[in-house]
Amino acid sequence: MSRKGPTKLRKLLPDTLYNSILVSRIINRSIKDGKKEPATKQIYHALELIKKELKQDPLVALEQALENIKPKIEVRPRRIGGAVYQVPTPIRSHRQNSLAIRWLINFSRKKPNKQYHTFAEKIATEIIDAYNKEGACMTKRSEVERMAEANKAFAHLRW
Repeated sequence: MSRKGPTKLRKLLPDTLYNSILVSRIINRSIKDGKKEPATKQIYHALELIKKELKQDPLVALEQALENIKPKIEVRPRRIGGAVYQVPTPIRSHRQNSLAIRWLINFSRKKPNKQYHTFAEKIATEIIDAYNKEGACMTKRSEVERMAEANKAFAHLRW
């Protein structure tokens, strides 16, 4: 299998209500079964809940929450002489954003339905937790960075 070079990043249109590319990325990531309209409604409702809870602009809170979640360094497997080493590598900003959004959506989906009734409530609480530097996303970030720290001895194997 031959590689054709780096993939082209598609230009994403900003969402209609907040005119933000970040919000449209979160909406696109939270789509289930190809239904964009319900996903959009849920994310907008979540942003309203954040506005009520934190009493500030939800976009600022969302950006700060994602900034808190983003991992700076991760481990990648590198095979050398039959052995596979976990090599710590810095993460490019686009991947940092992708990981942060993915973790946010996935951990929101895993929240129990008994406690939270809608996806909007789940993702709103996850964003608020990340904004306050707590919750599952922050745990995941510290876990990823701890792995990189533990494997610092293999940093010289970076390619």
